[in-house]
Amino acid sequence: MIVSGWGNYPKSESSVFSFRDEAQLKEFNSSLDNFITRGNGRSYGDSALSQDIISSTRFNYFINFDEIRGLLRVQSGVLLSEIIEAFLPRGWFLKVTPGTKLITVGGAIASDVHGKNHHIAGCFSECVESFTLLLPDNTILKCSRSENIELFRATCGGMGLTGVILEAEIYLKKVTSNRIQQTTIKTQNLEDTFEAFEEYKEHPYSVAWIDCLAKSDALGRCLLTVGDFAEDHCYDYKDKNKIEVPFNFPSFSLNKLSVQAFNFLYYQKVRSNISQQRVSVDSFFYPLDAVGHWNKIYGKQGFVQYQFILPKASSFEGLKIILEEIAKSGMGSFLAVLKLYGAENDNFLSFPMEGYSLALDFKIQTGLFELLEKLDKIVVEFGGRIYLAKDARMSKEVFEKGYPMLSQFKAIREKYNLTDKLKSMQSERLGI
Repeated sequence: MIVSGWGNYPKSESSVFSFRDEAQLKEFNSSLDNFITRGNGRSYGDSALSQDIISSTRFNYFINFDEIRGLLRVQSGVLLSEIIEAFLPRGWFLKVTPGTKLITVGGAIASDVHGKNHHIAGCFSECVESFTLLLPDNTILKCSRSENIELFRATCGGMGLTGVILEAEIYLKKVTSNRIQQTTIKTQNLEDTFEAFEEYKEHPYSVAWIDCLAKSDALGRCLLTVGDFAEDHCYDYKDKNKIEVPFNFPSFSLNKLSVQAFNFLYYQKVRSNISQQRVSVDSFFYPLDAVGHWNKIYGKQGFVQYQFILPKASSFEGLKIILEEIAKSGMGSFLAVLKLYGAENDNFLSFPMEGYSLALDFKIQTGLFELLEKLDKIVVEFGGRIYLAKDARMSKEVFEKGYPMLSQFKAIREKYNLTDKLKSMQSERLGI
């Protein structure tokens, strides 16, 4: 069957195998020559594409919850959305969540995902107590910060290249509401944006939509949103009905003029420089999840999400140059997300570092890859890196320059004989 990531680029002809129990998984593990595990298919590029794919979505049972410690044990195919539906009405929420709840726990660990509170809480691995990992020889190992530590550090952010995650224990956190008290700050330019991030950095959650086509004095203007859980002790939760995108949009519908018009209207929708409101957790954390198959907006050729991060000391200068290049190209994105990050962790291939990250969506079109190669050079020049969970086309050279602990990761792959069986299109492209 034809399979792709969320960006619908690239595509691969793959065989997909689903398992419900360990015995069935071990049969696949023994018989397949090379494969990668895939969760709910929300990584954007080719990190979960291979000749053979093992799907974990049917391995999705809740096992135990320790309410004293807030420690939840689940199978790896459980979705974050399922955890929210089960536990938010009881006053519990995820300690760390990315911008979609439609990913599996195994995928969250493999990508070491992060969210709007990285500057406070770090990556998803910070809330992971332990997980069990199936190796290619059918050995099952428990991994934590005190047991098989090197495999723990390699698996968190390792993009499925260390084995199949079976079960995981993750900590949830107590919350005081099912709603977020949100403040929106409207900035005028990039300098204003950086000052606002620093002024509001004590808020536990922060994220900015940035107008990536704005130029001159308006370059880098944004709507910065910060927030925290309200204190109304209201916990009722029901997932909203989605609006569905029924078909791939024509490619011409997303162009410089339409993106420019959207960005102008979106920025102008906030009238005052500072506004406040109370919103649902879904509106605050997962606005795009309300639109089913929103990836079809970019047309049948698909799109690339380009997410990079720069060290804090060079973020302003580097982002300024990159935004100027994007504005000049006219290939802007109406989904452009800027975030502030805290200190990086010690996992070998985790993406975040202390600094600022920008994520943008670009439809596949003539001249795009030349633009992205130009942006790659700027990212490398300023000491940054590109996120593997979003990547679909980064070069091996750019990857190696961005991830200084790559040699340690490769050593783990060799030590546990993982290189022959565990492969993805991305791993082969990048020589991991």
